[in-house]
Amino acid sequence: MTALRPERDSSGLPYDEHHAAYGDPGAFEEPGAYEEPGAYEAAVDDLADPLTDPLPGQQPGQHPSPWFRSGPAEPEPTPTPAPEPVVQQPVVQQPVVQPQEWYDPQGYARDWHGERQPQQYQEPPSQEPTYEELYGAYAPRSVPRPPEPVDDETVALRAADTRRIAEPAPERPTEGRAARRKAAKKGAPRASSATAGSAAPLSRVEARRAERARKPSAGTVISRGLGEVFITVGVLMLLFVTYQLWWTNIRAHQQANGAASDLQQRWADGKGKPGAFEPGQGFALLHIPRLDVVVPIAEGIDKSKVLDRGMVGHYNEGGTKTPMPDAKTGNFAVAGHRNTHGEPFRYINQLEPGDPIVVETQDKYYVYKMASILPQTQPSNISVIAPVPPGSGFTKVGRYITLTTCTPEFTSKYRMIVWGKMVEERPRGKGKPSALVN
Repeated sequence: MTALRPERDSSGLPYDEHHAAYGDPGAFEEPGAYEEPGAYEAAVDDLADPLTDPLPGQQPGQHPSPWFRSGPAEPEPTPTPAPEPVVQQPVVQQPVVQPQEWYDPQGYARDWHGERQPQQYQEPPSQEPTYEELYGAYAPRSVPRPPEPVDDETVALRAADTRRIAEPAPERPTEGRAARRKAAKKGAPRASSATAGSAAPLSRVEARRAERARKPSAGTVISRGLGEVFITVGVLMLLFVTYQLWWTNIRAHQQANGAASDLQQRWADGKGKPGAFEPGQGFALLHIPRLDVVVPIAEGIDKSKVLDRGMVGHYNEGGTKTPMPDAKTGNFAVAGHRNTHGEPFRYINQLEPGDPIVVETQDKYYVYKMASILPQTQPSNISVIAPVPPGSGFTKVGRYITLTTCTPEFTSKYRMIVWGKMVEERPRGKGKPSALVN
């Protein structure tokens, strides 16, 4: 049987024309290639195709991807076997195993597109339009303003006025020269319609005027000076009060204790014989047990030499001269500070009748008992130190003691008087009296 031939060959010519031009094509064919029926179609179907070629280890007609499968293969008909006797067996359900298909998307991509390099992130181009895109190539550009020259003479004034430069000046109507000068003297900033919203630097004249306007007036200077004077005076007064109330007591106690020690040392050395004493010289000790007071008694009532040194002074001059404790009759009168400078008589107003008052000398103890008190009298009343003082309760001459001090406290307007009467005269050889022992 003659093999089927196509009507046209690969050159596009009909078979008859090709045969006339090139000869019989059958001369190049193998004898008997297409003589069997269906041989040509089988040969065409077996041509090598990259999409239909089986992979290694794969059966022909089986493709790894379901995309290239033409459809499920039709099962071949099998002969029907002869019926066998039915034997009932226990039904065991086997798990249905679904066929697993293999698919590699990356391999598929490599087959079609080849290896791809990882892409690196790139910054997107800026979307901001350029100056030329907005205004065109020939739009005028703003020329930068040249910096102003620095004036060395007024640079300090300009630096000090940065507060006013930073603040925009308020809009004002056009003013005359006189109004501008008046405003400059008051320190008001200049402003015009041209510079509204942005204040320009002040000129040299304006800066000087503004500097003069910021200077305080004469009234301000005077008030500040008076305030400083008052503060200074207040501080000095506070220091003086501290000195009077605190430091003078400390200093007077030191001096009084030193005088008492010196007096006792002279008595021990036998140098304190009774007699006339010099002003400011100590000659006895005053004991007030109820007030816990032990203070030296010095000759005279001089403030700087006796009283301010923390001691008690004996009245011994002119019309205020009084006898010593060893006199047979008389009124032994002494004075002392009630406040500051040791304040030995500060609490004599707390004495009650019968409280002992002891005067200690080199040879004897003179014991008095408090008799009466005069809370207030004039400083000129010297009758309180008379031999028989009025108001004391004494009616005849005797051996008395009088304590005088200032009142009210921290003033010297009046005098407070305390009187006592001698009840015992005891030699030092017999020991201390009971008032000092108990």
